Amino acid sequence: MNEYYAGVKMLTFPKMNNGGFIEVEGLKDVPFEIKRIFYIFGKGNVGTVRGKHSNRKSEFVLYNIKGKSKVKTIDEDRNEVVYELNEPNQGIYLPKMVWKEMYDFTEDSVLMVLTNEYYDSGEYIRNFDDFVTEMKKLGEK
Repeated sequence: MNEYYAGVKMLTFPKMNNGGFIEVEGLKDVPFEIKRIFYIFGKGNVGTVRGKHSNRKSEFVLYNIKGKSKVKTIDEDRNEVVYELNEPNQGIYLPKMVWKEMYDFTEDSVLMVLTNEYYDSGEYIRNFDDFVTEMKKLGEK
């Protein structure tokens, strides 16, 4: 497994006030300064696979603030690891250059996403074969 995938890790955010309050801070609870936040929600995501891309610069932390979902990472050799996000204080850190797919959303799922970069469509790799090519080039350096 390459260095990027070795950096994927589950995070646990501290619960406060008897577990009814969770606080997430950049550079403290997540390993980067938070520049963008977005979330995926709604019944339209049930049965849908989101993501299906990698990012050249962006790092991510994903966690379900409500409901459940799964995150699959796939490396350039097609090795897969699936993570289940089912607790509001449990998240996953994804470094740059990790192919990710989010799926198996429950109807009430709200998947919060934190990232270290502002949106830039040019840093997305949306074709898996292009991703494999770029990963092999990075491995040659």
